[in-house]
Amino acid sequence: MSKAFTRESDADDDDAPALPSLPAGTKNYITPAGYARLRAELKALVERERPQVVETVAWAASNGDRSENGDYIYGKKRLREIDRRIRFLGKRLDAAEVVDASRQHGNDQVFFGATVRYREHGGAEREVSIVGIDEVDPQHGAISWISPVARVLLKAHAGDVVTLPAPGGVLELEVLDVRYPAPR
Repeated sequence: MSKAFTRESDADDDDAPALPSLPAGTKNYITPAGYARLRAELKALVERERPQVVETVAWAASNGDRSENGDYIYGKKRLREIDRRIRFLGKRLDAAEVVDASRQHGNDQVFFGATVRYREHGGAEREVSIVGIDEVDPQHGAISWISPVARVLLKAHAGDVVTLPAPGGVLELEVLDVRYPAPR
């Protein structure tokens, strides 16, 4: 079968779902741990995963007919995905501004990197850590500093009550505790 009749393309697939973007004019704040995780992922892609896929694609290409060669087709697709992720991580790391939250240790005001325990109007208590957009993990309480909850908590002190506009009405959040990591 001629390549003209296949859906495979050698061009980059830039129609992948958009990853979180920064609001215009803001910096890409990130914690030291988050920066280290992104650097480790980039290093693993460049030094380990990409060379393995290149080797597989080269082997598959040497087998001849590429139009029906699953290893070749999948390998080329995976190579494009890896290259796209490498470009993304490179841009994110270049634009990153690492903020060491341990400098705020002992402060009771909410800034980037804080872990905040708050009570909702109904009495439910929640604890969140305010981190960069590349570090968000809602299941473990890590929320982005640009999220609505984080925005209303920023600059509040322990004991303050802040209001969060929500679709169901305005919610009141009482800041119970503000913690920062201990300096190393």
